[in-house]
Amino acid sequence: MFFDENKTKKQLINELIELRQQITELQTLILDREQMEETLRIKDRAIESSNHGICFADLLGYLTYVNKYFLKMWGYNKEEVIGKHLLTFCQKGKNVAEVIEELQDEGWIGETKAKRKDSSLFDVEFSASLVKDEVGNPVCMMASFVDITDRKNAQKQIQQQLQRITALRNIDVTITASLDLRVTLNIFLDYVTNQLAVDAATVLLLNPNSNTLEYAASRGFRSNALQHTRLHPGEGHAGRAALERCMVHIPNLAEAENGFSRSPHLNAENFIDYYGVPLIAKGHVNGILEIFHRAPLGTDREWLDFLEALAAQAAIAIDNASLFDNLQRLNIDLILAYDTTIEGWSRALDYRDKETEGHSQRVTEMTVKIARAMGINEEEIVHMKRGALLHDIGKLGVPDAILFKPGKLTDEEWEIMKRHSVIAYELLSPISYLRPALDIPYCHHEKWDGTGYPRGLKGEEIPLAARIFAVVDVWDALYSDRPYRPGWSEEKAKEYLRQQAGAHFDPKVVDVFLSMIVESEKLKDVP
Repeated sequence: MFFDENKTKKQLINELIELRQQITELQTLILDREQMEETLRIKDRAIESSNHGICFADLLGYLTYVNKYFLKMWGYNKEEVIGKHLLTFCQKGKNVAEVIEELQDEGWIGETKAKRKDSSLFDVEFSASLVKDEVGNPVCMMASFVDITDRKNAQKQIQQQLQRITALRNIDVTITASLDLRVTLNIFLDYVTNQLAVDAATVLLLNPNSNTLEYAASRGFRSNALQHTRLHPGEGHAGRAALERCMVHIPNLAEAENGFSRSPHLNAENFIDYYGVPLIAKGHVNGILEIFHRAPLGTDREWLDFLEALAAQAAIAIDNASLFDNLQRLNIDLILAYDTTIEGWSRALDYRDKETEGHSQRVTEMTVKIARAMGINEEEIVHMKRGALLHDIGKLGVPDAILFKPGKLTDEEWEIMKRHSVIAYELLSPISYLRPALDIPYCHHEKWDGTGYPRGLKGEEIPLAARIFAVVDVWDALYSDRPYRPGWSEEKAKEYLRQQAGAHFDPKVVDVFLSMIVESEKLKDVP
């Protein structure tokens, strides 16, 4: 702007004002630029010092900038990275076109594996987006990466611990649900091989009678290499674990001095790593859990702790099974003792009354046969057998003068005789073991038409066991010889049963009994 003498003072003032405005605007532009440059410098410093790996790439995916942390994460220097394609470092499995399309929509977010310069892999979480100019056109790509390897490992560890806890819980359920030790051990070894990620495992049980470790179950073997194992404590690696009551680890079986001499086939298994863990419950070694692997296991403290926890579970299972087996044996011995005692009582009753010698055994056998023919289950038949053997035990309370009176009983004597059913009930009902067998001793003198004793029960009010026995008891009494009369003929006795069906006896029981006699006669005729 040049000074003009012809201009008025007012015009000069206006031009000066305009010039000042222009200077102010220029100063503002300079300040804005400086602020923008400072902002960019702050952003650059933030990006450069970020603990995220940050990079920029052109629209074809080739890197134009990376920060220090990016280089640290991947292990490269800047010259090795700039100009390389982004997907070289982020193994997403997408091509550039797919990446651009995904970025156009809502950005690229996710997790993937990344490969460092030394070829090691690590887990990264990433987010990427397009950088656009002021009119919305994409000019480059920006991506941010976070190393989540530690987080992934923690998640994996938590998942592994959850799986192991679940496995221990499932083994607990198996131990509780199954009383068969072989089944329990097979399920247990499935969990051992799966959760410990080992090739094979076996359980040896200590036989207390021979003091030897013997094969019980196995998983993962290619042959029956260990199925004939018999080791004394101190023999082999398993015997050493049993004797010393501690875990034995052999990292290289081929180099171990005390090798597996128990099976020539074991060498063909090519096992390298070995663990033998004693199964101890209540202070006693019950067996050994053996772990085999065809490569070095590289275990850690958590793995070993889990192995010991599994061994403790196996020890509990073996101890429970042993207790149950002992209890079963004691129960069987007790039942045999009871039944032998009952049979002794029965023979004593028959011996006391010479006229009925052998009667209890005969009627018991026939009662059992009819019960089976009528489809009664074996558990009930056991009680029926005991009741049949003891059917006359109440006669112990009848005076000998009445019981062995040769002539006819008086009405008073007959009332005393009929009390033997009640006496049987009073003798046996306090014994809980014999209470289910009471039906026959208490009710076998009841009659179908309700005229029997001691309670006058009628029809199906009478227990089925007593209805069956009533037919058998009368049949044996009629058919057998007595000192005061010979036994009836078979035909005469059968005719009596037919006549009394519906009066004294249950008609259905009579039909079954007579059918059995007919079948028995047919079998006799078979040459």
